Amino acid sequence: MNQLLPHRFLFRYSFPVRHVAQVPRRGKSLLKLPAGCALPDFAELDSGKPFAEVRLAWNEAGLAIMAQVDGPPHNFDCRLNEPAESDGLQVWIDTRNTQNIHRAGRFCHHFCLMPAGGGSDGMQPTARQLTIARAREDAPAEHSNEIRVNRRDSAGSYAIEAWIPAAALNGFDPEAAPELGFYYLLRAGELGEQYLSVGPDFPIAHDPSLWSTIELQPK
Repeated sequence: MNQLLPHRFLFRYSFPVRHVAQVPRRGKSLLKLPAGCALPDFAELDSGKPFAEVRLAWNEAGLAIMAQVDGPPHNFDCRLNEPAESDGLQVWIDTRNTQNIHRAGRFCHHFCLMPAGGGSDGMQPTARQLTIARAREDAPAEHSNEIRVNRRDSAGSYAIEAWIPAAALNGFDPEAAPELGFYYLLRAGELGEQYLSVGPDFPIAHDPSLWSTIELQPK
């Protein structure tokens, strides 16, 4: 019998996120998050295999996220006019974790974190905040230029690191609202796509009820 729904659709996911005070860092490594910050991967539930490890951390000043991609740096397809179709790490964050709604509101954010496409040579990592389709109200975007993105290359892999400051996260209040809605989609050229739970066959780009929950752990 053919399976109509992926196994990952059958579960609700909630992940603890560690507090890391020492981010963002100065120097070549923006984050350098420890292995204990890695998010679990459920690709094997649907006979898939991850090609990257995604790590997440927080502190009172914002959120830190990185993706370590198991593949050599390549000619990144990063287009500033089409960030959602480009290589990179896309994240959706709802600072109120409203899991019972199907349309985004002013606390819902969509960020595209690209390993290239910026700078005068088009080779520098960059970030873009996008509006969410069918949203009842858009999240403010005036602080999106404060997002910091870094790429670290090695012989057999590369990492995308991003620091999203609290100012760019409307409603970010770890004490009053420590649970956030969260989803990611990673696109990496020939390696394909990796996503947190269900894939783009579902309306994950604009339906917050399909996002998972992250729990900001105490210090």
